[in-house]
Amino acid sequence: MNKKTVLITGASRGIGRATASLFAESGYNVLINYNKSEKEALDIFESLKDKGYSVDIYKADVSNVNEVNLMVKHCIGKFGKIDVLINNAGISKDKLFTDITFEEWHEMMNVNLNSIFYTTQASLKYMIQEHSGKIINISSIWGMVGGSYEVHYSTSKAAIIGMTKALAKEVGPSNIQVNCIAPGVIKTDMLNDVSDEILETLRDETPLMRLGTTSDIAHCALFLAGDNSNFITGQVISPNGGFVIV
Repeated sequence: MNKKTVLITGASRGIGRATASLFAESGYNVLINYNKSEKEALDIFESLKDKGYSVDIYKADVSNVNEVNLMVKHCIGKFGKIDVLINNAGISKDKLFTDITFEEWHEMMNVNLNSIFYTTQASLKYMIQEHSGKIINISSIWGMVGGSYEVHYSTSKAAIIGMTKALAKEVGPSNIQVNCIAPGVIKTDMLNDVSDEILETLRDETPLMRLGTTSDIAHCALFLAGDNSNFITGQVISPNGGFVIV
């Protein structure tokens, strides 16, 4: 069977790491992208490789268009194709809106939003030729409803949703599906500085009475990447335990 290939940005930790593991276990060729977290990236790469899975690793700052272009070329050179692109890389920071600096604003947009423009445009050049492809963008519930003290983060994640919907219409005739996952409160490193009291409050405000796991998001991505989602495009799927219902 001809394996499908997935490129996952920010795959060294959290949601990206869980997604890389699940896709590898599910028979995909997986390109693990990382930038600063080299130790964590090498750890997941070597772990999956030792299990006999088809994986590769590539360091690239996804907010740098030149590095992104080289990464996509590497993926196609290594595996011969790119069937699925998962735009997962991102940063988050709590800060009062009036205290956000120009540098912090631009960094948030460059890492969370511009990176998706770069990776998607580079990957689409191949996908359109093949008349096939899946693009999965990771947004957030705060991109859907906004989060106080996270205006720059919420703005970047809301823009991802708009990009997803518009691009889905544009590339649909090329048999390419573009969808968005907007996770709720997920247990990742981003919650390390959150107090136990606040975490308990977040659990209480979630109808399913628990926080999400990286596995919850990875399995949603696996579904959107598979053939059973071939008639789904331009959609925002939000695994959030009922924390946000719209």
